[in-house]
Amino acid sequence: MTEFLLAPLQFTFIQRALFMGILTGILCPVVGSYLVVQRLALLGDVIAHCVLPGVALSLFFQIDRLWGAFIFGMMSTGVIHWVQQRTRIKVDGAMAFTFASFFALGVLLITVLRTQQDLEHLLFGDILSVTESDLWKTLIVMGLIGILVRRFYHPLLFFTFDPVGAQAVGLPVQWLNWGLLVAVTLTIIVSMQAVGVILVMALMVGPALVGYVLADELQGMMLIGSGVGVLSCGVGIYSSYYLNLPTGPLIILIATFTLVITILGQQLWQKWQINR
Repeated sequence: MTEFLLAPLQFTFIQRALFMGILTGILCPVVGSYLVVQRLALLGDVIAHCVLPGVALSLFFQIDRLWGAFIFGMMSTGVIHWVQQRTRIKVDGAMAFTFASFFALGVLLITVLRTQQDLEHLLFGDILSVTESDLWKTLIVMGLIGILVRRFYHPLLFFTFDPVGAQAVGLPVQWLNWGLLVAVTLTIIVSMQAVGVILVMALMVGPALVGYVLADELQGMMLIGSGVGVLSCGVGIYSSYYLNLPTGPLIILIATFTLVITILGQQLWQKWQINR
């Protein structure tokens, strides 16, 4: 058992991947918990796909992809709000339109400006190729979001469960909303290296849903979700090493399997409680 656990650690890229898995496994469910409770998981998925044109342009102009992805991620939320407020189109239609348009533009730009291999890595991730720079960026974003969540936990908690009430008592609802969108966008950007654009939202929502099923409070939901996220990343990386399979999809499938087992276990427990 010891040899099974230690053998992959002789490789530096595995060590970096595991460190990245710990960071993203904690960060994604914490931010994803807010989206789950507010029923905005689809908005996060929209942002995850809308950053693709920014990443493509950043790669082409050889600048940090964080900037391009962040600009297009925030731009997509602006487009959704603009379409929703200026027309009769509902929010789901605005999100679907923005999702399709930005994602199509991103795929086109990557295909024209880069190679198909770059497109594959961006869509499905490559956690085994993370660099020290990627780790530092993720650590900085995680630290920043952690400080802000701790500092504004109670206003965010109030806003998350009762936005109308939060506005009525004078909380800066617009600032809280945009701050949450910034946190979602940054989390998506730094996590893309691990699981890619297509799968990143599953890492944000899947572990958070496990916490939602098991916990009665938001804080407990975050803690459980982070534990599931770290476990999914660790098991996914080891499974990828020994089975020679893509790491990103394995991480998501393990998180999905954990959610399914949690739901089934809860149902069995409830039936057992009823029949006692």
